[in-house]
Amino acid sequence: METKRRTFLKVGALSALALAAGGGIYRYTHPSPLGRFALDGEAKAVIDAIVPAMLAGALPADPGARGAAVAATTARVHQAILGLPLAAQKEVQDLFGLLSLAPARRLLAGVPGGWAGASVEQVAVFLHDWRFHRLGMLQSAYHALHDLIIGSWYADPSSWAAIGYPGPMKELA
Repeated sequence: METKRRTFLKVGALSALALAAGGGIYRYTHPSPLGRFALDGEAKAVIDAIVPAMLAGALPADPGARGAAVAATTARVHQAILGLPLAAQKEVQDLFGLLSLAPARRLLAGVPGGWAGASVEQVAVFLHDWRFHRLGMLQSAYHALHDLIIGSWYADPSSWAAIGYPGPMKELA
């Protein structure tokens, strides 16, 4: 069966409308107080899934310590987002809202189930695809996630030893 250009454009337009409607529904059902970023369950699940994929070699091997490190990094990501201007917080909220919607998660991230059940390999493929995507918007979204997570990880002094960073210079007396 051959797809005609007109059919392709109609499907694309309908898909865009469906994503926009889904985003509106998500925003209506998950309002954030005073426009500030709200780390709801789905946004937390997105971060919790991305952190192990992005910090694959840096996280502790012990499962208990690994879980604690992921939780601490997620909390620091949340604090970093709250430090952004309100307009940037809204954009990050929109990104997590988009990744939380099942159709968008499947189409844009390639994660068929929820983020809580996503494997590190699935998330790594999604991140790689966004990092090198031909659309600059998805590349920008990847870089935003990368900077938030890597910055939050290395903001913790306990992670400095693994890369040989002794910390800031002590003031000379």
